[in-house]
Amino acid sequence: MTSRALASLWLCAIAALMSGCASQALPRHVDAARSLPMIVAHRGGTADFPENTLLAISGALEHQADAIWLSVQLTRDGVPVLYRPADLSANTDGRGTVANMEFAALAQLNAGFNFASADANGATMFPYRAHPLRIPSLAEALNAIPPSIPLMLDMKALPADRQAAAVARVLDEANAWDRTLLYSTDAAYQTAFAAYPRARLFESRDATRGRLANVALAHDCSPPPPGAWAAFEWSRKMELVETFTLGEARSAVNAKLWTPQAMTCFRARGDAHVMAIGIDDAEAYRAAACLGIDAVLVDSPRTMQAIRERIGQSLQCADEAH
Repeated sequence: MTSRALASLWLCAIAALMSGCASQALPRHVDAARSLPMIVAHRGGTADFPENTLLAISGALEHQADAIWLSVQLTRDGVPVLYRPADLSANTDGRGTVANMEFAALAQLNAGFNFASADANGATMFPYRAHPLRIPSLAEALNAIPPSIPLMLDMKALPADRQAAAVARVLDEANAWDRTLLYSTDAAYQTAFAAYPRARLFESRDATRGRLANVALAHDCSPPPPGAWAAFEWSRKMELVETFTLGEARSAVNAKLWTPQAMTCFRARGDAHVMAIGIDDAEAYRAAACLGIDAVLVDSPRTMQAIRERIGQSLQCADEAH
C-alpha cells in the first residue's frame, strides 16, 4: 500500500461518520512490510522553508507530503493565523504576541525574517529578509491546500473556547472538517471542541503519555477507543521522579516509548491510529515503519521523501517489530 493510498484511507477514517468509510481501517502494525508511514509536514516543513507560511505549504506539497501540520493562534480581532512561538520576535521582525495584534498589523511583519540557511561556503544567510513572507490566516492556508490533503491543526493559544469558536467558523466556511484533525498540548481544547459535533481530535496528550508510561513502567495496558488518533514524540527527554518520605529523587532519561508492546496495547481494542512526532532520519523512519506507525511528523518533507523512496524499495523488519 502506498502512502498516498494511506492518506486516502486516513481521510476516510476521520470522516467516517459522514462518508460511510468506517469499515476501511488503516493498516495494523503486522502489515508494516506492505505500507509506510505517512509523511506529515511539521509546520509545513520547518527545516525546508520558514514555518507556517504559504511558501512552506507549497514546498511540502511539492515534496509530496501526505498531510500538513499547522500551528494556530488567534489575533486580537479574532482571526486564526499560522504562528507557533509565544513571541513574534522568535520568527519575525516584530515583537509582542499574536493575541495583542490585529490581523492587518501582523500582515506587515516578515514571517521569514529569522529563517537561516547556509551558503556554499557554510556562511549563515537570512534569505527571506530581502524577500519577506506574510503570516497567513488559517483561511488562506486552507485555500492553498488541495481538499485531498489531510490537515492537522495544533492549537497554540488560550483561552481555548475563543480560539475553538474562531477555528470552527473557518472550518465551516471552508467545508474542511472532514479532512482536519485537531491537536493541542493543553487538554482545555478537548472540552472546547466538544461543542462542535464535526470536530475530530487527537486524544489528549496527557492520556497518550499516561498510556505509554503505563506500558513501559507498569507493563499495564489501557488502550484508547477504536478509531482514536494518538501522537507523541518518537524520542523525548523526560525526568523520572521518585518520591520518598524525606524527599524525592530525579533521573533524566531519553525516553523511547513507542515500542512493539505499546503498539500492541494501543490497538488492543481496534484500529487506533498512531503518529510519532520528530522523525527526521532514515533509521528512525525505518523503525517506525516496522512498528506499523501510521504517520510521522517531520521537519523536512524534502529529505524524508527521498528516504521513504529508498526504504520502500527494501524494507526489512526484525522480529521485534511484530
